[in-house]
Amino acid sequence: MAKAANKTVANKTSVTSFIASIEDDVRRADARAATKLIADATGQKATMWGSAIIGFGAYHYKYDTGREGDMCKIGLSPRKAGLVLYHVATAKNAAASLKKLGKHKVSGGCLHIAKLADVDQAVLRDLVKNAYAQMTEKYG
Repeated sequence: MAKAANKTVANKTSVTSFIASIEDDVRRADARAATKLIADATGQKATMWGSAIIGFGAYHYKYDTGREGDMCKIGLSPRKAGLVLYHVATAKNAAASLKKLGKHKVSGGCLHIAKLADVDQAVLRDLVKNAYAQMTEKYG
């Protein structure tokens, strides 16, 4: 049986156009600001992954099942309920920083923020920087 192709892959969709298409003014402004914050913290250019994830950097993974693919080291998805940051909440020493971050939720390795104004952006930048460094250490 053939393996299903990964749905979330890097593509050439414009990040600027994607952000501009966000209807809610606050969500659009938060997505723009978070994209800049993450790009500054990682030193990576923003790239679209799938239809709704803004990614920074990339790594290759391979599971014991044989499934493998590529994914962004840090991801940002501006959703209706707020911003979701991928791979940030599981970084080393994240627990201490998360206590200082402000209003947020954690689900798996994802950090959920309703509004960027709800969190300390310097703490968020440090979380992103540490998570990116950890992903780079692990995957190259």
